[in-house]
Amino acid sequence: MAKCAFLGLGVMGYPMAGHLQAKGHDVTVYNRTFSKAEAWASEHGGAARKTPREAAEGAEFVMACVGNDDDLRSVCLGEDGAFAGMAKGAIFVDHTTVSAEVTAELYAAAKDAGISFVDAPISGGQAGAENGQLSIMCGGDEDAYAKAEPVMEIYAKLCRRIGESGAGQMTKMCNQIAIAGLVQGLSEALHFADKAGLDGRAVVEVISQGAAGSWQMANRYETMLDDHFDHGFAVDWMRKDLGICLKTANENGASLPVTALVDQFYKDVQKMGGGRWDTSSLFKRLKASG
Repeated sequence: MAKCAFLGLGVMGYPMAGHLQAKGHDVTVYNRTFSKAEAWASEHGGAARKTPREAAEGAEFVMACVGNDDDLRSVCLGEDGAFAGMAKGAIFVDHTTVSAEVTAELYAAAKDAGISFVDAPISGGQAGAENGQLSIMCGGDEDAYAKAEPVMEIYAKLCRRIGESGAGQMTKMCNQIAIAGLVQGLSEALHFADKAGLDGRAVVEVISQGAAGSWQMANRYETMLDDHFDHGFAVDWMRKDLGICLKTANENGASLPVTALVDQFYKDVQKMGGGRWDTSSLFKRLKASG
């Protein structure tokens, strides 16, 4: 069993850290709001610390799942950052969805400090984190990944190294690009069924068994039809991710017309006050349009 640290106890990180502790690893946690770290330690055992550095001291593996590029830099770098507390040979695993730029920056900084950095963004939503059924796409050095994989597999249904540093984040961008189009397509299908006077549930029962079927359809159509949008990944975070995708596409020459359009639709949802609604709220935008 390994000594681990987990930085960031949001809806994903809280249960992920819990799985590690439940499997017998010695877990120390950090969260920007310390009371949440204390609550986690009270519930799961392990320990809570007030800085990333304190949490990372003595850890063989340090996992992070925070909000964005700046959040990740703040938990990694500086006098109180995790890198300052990690021993040479330790491995930092980043589960945050961030830009390729910050990944390259932190990979280099880790290397200079004698530690390893694996970019390992996740997909599967809150339910996937709670059930230990996440999909983890990784980039980084082969030996570091090989050491970290058995630890990550505790909360994963699939964990795979895609390539060198940054490949995990690029793969997560592919994931978000695919989701954007799928959710919009599902929203339009349900909207069309309503306008055509059809029973949306009956429609999905039939079309979900054919080529139109998807995870989004299987897991979100009922809540969409019930006008419930407090499940899963928030629109504000999706726009952050799509912004990363579009910026990277502008740099590498990829054409993402549907992604750019859906990003604007999510902007409309934010204007409706739905920044914290889940991504399936594209359907609510269509209903509001008449």
